[in-house]
Parts: sequence; structure tokens; C-alpha cells
Amino acid sequence: MANRLPTKGNLMAAKRSRSLAQTGYELMDRKRNILIRELMAMMDTAKDLQGQIDTVFTQAYASLQAANIRLGICDRIAEAVDVDDSLEIRYRSVMGVELPHIPGQSSAPRPEYGFSGTSSLLDDCYLKFHQVKELTRRLAEVETSIYRLAQAIKKAQKRANALENIVIPDLDETIRVITDALEEKEREEFVRMKVIKRTKEKQ
Repeated sequence: MANRLPTKGNLMAAKRSRSLAQTGYELMDRKRNILIRELMAMMDTAKDLQGQIDTVFTQAYASLQAANIRLGICDRIAEAVDVDDSLEIRYRSVMGVELPHIPGQSSAPRPEYGFSGTSSLLDDCYLKFHQVKELTRRLAEVETSIYRLAQAIKKAQKRANALENIVIPDLDETIRVITDALEEKEREEFVRMKVIKRTKEKQ
């Protein structure tokens, strides 16, 4: 950009570009900071959910083991439970980043197997795995959001760095070169006019 012709028009254009680049950098920096805050909040949520899932998973498998011991292997009974395909994914936008959102909760757990030949141990196991499913749903939403936010932060950081370290210094250099050239031209013009004036006075 420093190779532009040293004209007032080019100087004004360079100053406009410099102003736009500065505004762009400030917006990118603000976007990055907002996304980082959102990411940090979600990291805390993910950590909390992961802890809950670990606890509930352990309880659910212990409950399943107890039901298997009491009733024999429960896989035949499990086949009576319908596949839950009720999840609906929506999206919310945070600074232009689309984050998944799964609204609401699944319907209340209602055993879909008969009560003859089963026991309360199986009911307890069913309820625990329902909890696992709900927590997994929420964790999947949060972890996907974290991944998308991290990608967006990386992109915003890259753009902010390019503006701060390449575009703005390049424009500053262009403005300096054109300004110096115009000032030099003005000095030359001033000296020329003085010489002409002196020559006329001598005549």
C-alpha cells in the first residue's frame, strides 16, 4: 500500500481505510472477549455436568447389576422399551456463532415393560438411566457449543491479529509516506515561489 501515488486523494482514502481497520479491530476484539466469557461459563457447566454424569452412571450400572442378579440378564426386558427420538435441536446465535439448544426435557419416565416378572430393582435402574440420558443430552449441547465457540474465538483472534499487526501498520506506513511526500512537494513549491518572486523583484 505504501506504493500509492502521493496525492491528497490517496491520503484521505488511506486515512479512511485506517479508521475502518481500527473500528474492525475493536469490534473483533470485543467479539472475541464476549465469546471467551460465554466459553468460560460453559466450561464450568460442562465440568459440573461431567461430574453428575460420572456419579449417576456409576449408580445406574450398580443398579443394573443388582437387577441382573435378581432377575437374570435384563436384555429381553429392555427390548420392550421404545427408542426415544423426541429430541429437537434448535439454535441460538451468540455474536454470529450458531450454538445448539435442545429445549425442554424428555417426557417423564414411564416404564414400558410389564410388572409381572420384574422388580423394583429394575424400576430403579430404568429411572437412573433416564437421568443419564437427560444429563448426556445437556452435556452434548454444552460440549458442541464449547467446540463452536473455540473455533469462532480462534478465527476472531486470527482476524484481530491480522488487523493489528499487518493491516493497520501498513496503512500507518502508507499515510506517513504520502504525508512526507506531500510536505516535501509543498516545501519545493514554496522555495520555487520565493525564487520566482525574487527574480521578478530584481527585474
